[in-house]
Formats: sequence, structure tokens, C-alpha cells
Amino acid sequence: TGQCYHTFRGHSAEIVCLSFNPQSTLLATGSMDTTAKLWDLEKGEEVATLNGHSAEIIALSFNTTGDRIITGSFDHTVAVWDVGTGSELVRSSNACCLCVQLWDAETGAHVATLAGHSKEVLDVCFDYAGQRIATASADGSARVYNAGTKQCIAKLEGHEDEISKVS
Repeated sequence: TGQCYHTFRGHSAEIVCLSFNPQSTLLATGSMDTTAKLWDLEKGEEVATLNGHSAEIIALSFNTTGDRIITGSFDHTVAVWDVGTGSELVRSSNACCLCVQLWDAETGAHVATLAGHSKEVLDVCFDYAGQRIATASADGSARVYNAGTKQCIAKLEGHEDEISKVS
């Protein structure tokens, strides 16, 4: 119908990334104001504000069950948050620009490094089954990795400039 159900207001600067949880009950937004917010899609209300980054949040994504959300920031940290409580569970300042660091969201243990891009990785996402990881880079390519083997299974090339988002 094209009808707008809700307008979400609360960030004090531009929203630069967003993600729906797998159940499509929550929307997460990341902003230049250094916060992420969780929104109830049915009620149109803010559920939680995730504070802790010192620079803008440029990427975020729910895990496959929707109980965790990961945020990446220009402060060079990645954080894992509990969706139910809004509390920060894990933070890593070991973020690398040319590769993707894969972490266990439950334990905070480093799992793997996914390399291959020649310029900054600008976005990352899992498929909904948690079997594949896609990356977008300033080098004009996207890559798809097998989440189990951590091997690159596809190199997507052809853009003349950076790829800033992947889904």
C-alpha cells in the first residue's frame, strides 16, 4: 500500500546503517551520533540505546537467532550486544581494515581472519542461515566466504568504485 507505519526519531545525527532482526520484530539503526538504537516495529517505539562507541557506527548486524547484535565503528572497535538487555557483552579493538576478523559472539574468542581485499572492508553480513559471509570493499569487489571453512567461495568484481554495502 505504500503506507508509512512508523517514523523513528531519536538519533541526533544521520543514520548510516540499519538491520532487521531475523523475526522482523526489531529494527536496529546505527548513527553518526555514536549510538545504535533498537526499535520495536509493531509499536514504533525505541527499545534500547546501545552506548559505548566513541565514533560513528558504520555497520551493524543481528546474529542468526536475533539475540545478539554486532556493531562496528570508526573508533576501530567492534562490539557485541545482548538484544534483550542492551548490555555490551564483548568489545574488540583489534579490528583490521583490509580483512574481516571473525569472533565467537558467546565467548569473545577470535575464530578466523578473512583476507583478500586490497582496500578497506566497508561492510560485512551473514546470510540468514549463518552459512556464508559477504564482504564489501573500497577496492570495488565483494567476496563471499564459507562460514564453516572460512574459505573464499566467490569473488564478485566489476564495479568501477567502492562497494559500501552488502546484504
